[in-house]
Amino acid sequence: MTSFQRALLAFSLLASNGVAAAPALALSQITGEDGNVLPGREGIVAVPLPPVPGEPAATDGAPPAQPQAPGSTPTPPQAQPPEPASGPIETAPGDDEAVPETGDEGAQRAPTGDLPPIEIAYGDQDLPQPVRDLRAKLMEAARTGDIEKLKPYFETGADPTIVSATQPDQDPVVTLKEASGDGEGVELLAILYETLQAGHVRLDPGGENEIYVWPYFTQVDLGALTKPQLVELFELVTAGDYQRMVANGSYDFYRVGISPEGRFEFFVDGD
Repeated sequence: MTSFQRALLAFSLLASNGVAAAPALALSQITGEDGNVLPGREGIVAVPLPPVPGEPAATDGAPPAQPQAPGSTPTPPQAQPPEPASGPIETAPGDDEAVPETGDEGAQRAPTGDLPPIEIAYGDQDLPQPVRDLRAKLMEAARTGDIEKLKPYFETGADPTIVSATQPDQDPVVTLKEASGDGEGVELLAILYETLQAGHVRLDPGGENEIYVWPYFTQVDLGALTKPQLVELFELVTAGDYQRMVANGSYDFYRVGISPEGRFEFFVDGD
């Protein structure tokens, strides 16, 4: 993947006018009360999304009512016999339906409005080994609370890891410290950790710009999420953030990109 292609892919997830990194607004706890890291979701989980609201309702094919002549007795409407179904009827899960698990054989496709179906997976079982290794190393570094531990994994030179839409040439460690609410980068490490625990998608499979992106919310209709999916989303953002994102039409919090070769492509926020 060339530098231009990588930058185009990363910034296609950002607003056209650029969004500077900002402190996080919500996080869930990384460790439990006993101090141990909470277990992440593992395996591949089917995440079907409900239909996008606003689809036109089907008509029943009944002819329009004819006006009655003055003084005539109204004719009662004739019942229309139901038309036979032309095939199996598929129903979409409601908001209260739990997310079903499918084992380790693969992820089911989830419709996303006008976008082609995508596959959403969790954990690392579907990841190429280089991607799996880098994900594990980034999560291990994030758990230390020391932002300097990420430094070995940032790409440099002509194709650097993108961590800011407005300061691409600044030291990534400095950029993340400045964007972190605590000033030391700990908050950003927590965001990185939780983002890599979320479901992910594989974009441009087998193509020149193939990449694995966390979280999958960057690629779906947020207004059509089920309640179990909202629980996953609220581990990363607040309900207020969610309402803003729905109004704006896109997920605008942090996302991570890793190439099939195990390159740390980006860790940025924005539309």
